[in-house]
Amino acid sequence: MNKNSPDQQTNLDAEKQLAAAAVLDWVRAGMTVGLGTGSTAAHFITQLGERVRNGLQIQATATSKASEDLARRVGIPLLEPRRGLRFDLTVDGADELDPSLRLIKGGGGALLREKVLATASDYLLIIADSSKAVAQLGRFPLPLEVVPFALPWVLDAVDALGGAPVVRVGQTAGTLAHSDQGNLLVDCHFKQLADPEGLAQQLQTIPGVVEHGLFLGLARAAVVATGGQVLVHRAGAAPTAASLFSALP
Repeated sequence: MNKNSPDQQTNLDAEKQLAAAAVLDWVRAGMTVGLGTGSTAAHFITQLGERVRNGLQIQATATSKASEDLARRVGIPLLEPRRGLRFDLTVDGADELDPSLRLIKGGGGALLREKVLATASDYLLIIADSSKAVAQLGRFPLPLEVVPFALPWVLDAVDALGGAPVVRVGQTAGTLAHSDQGNLLVDCHFKQLADPEGLAQQLQTIPGVVEHGLFLGLARAAVVATGGQVLVHRAGAAPTAASLFSALP
């Protein structure tokens, strides 16, 4: 995973805040909103909470316990999952996004819940700093969520695909990282994904893989901040200044 100098990290954090602020007006009163996970999504949740405290009436569901906790702290009303629940808008980050708005997600370990909410949303909007936009997916390790019992066989299968899998370690020495659902997380180092769709199909056939971090055909737009400039990216179209889109198209 990428390591940045303190100055670079400060600049990227400023871009994350800028991208998050640029999409606040896309959230309208009465919406049901999906809340993403990760540092960029956290900026959005914090800023959205301020809007809610100032009178914006929405309801939301979060893609992780961490995002749930943050949403509660900033005053965003939360909905429990239920049949028939759909989201007008989900705002989430990405670890990588390509010009076709194909994504790698799951660096924060929430890929299963992120994909559940993305699939249950009428509009998935990605917010990102400049480091996340890439010409080709694959430099960022592709996460998998894996049933613990199946781990040895999943590692064998992914290794046969050239993925050089590494089980993600926990924050405490000698432990393994787990998702909010209690599954293990495996990071696959393919380096370049020439055929994301084909790889997604192969990963889906491996018993024990609960979910993979390829989000294909789900994002409708991405708002990417580069320095002080914020652009809206759509598949097959030239980027457009975010100021021209103050609401969902």
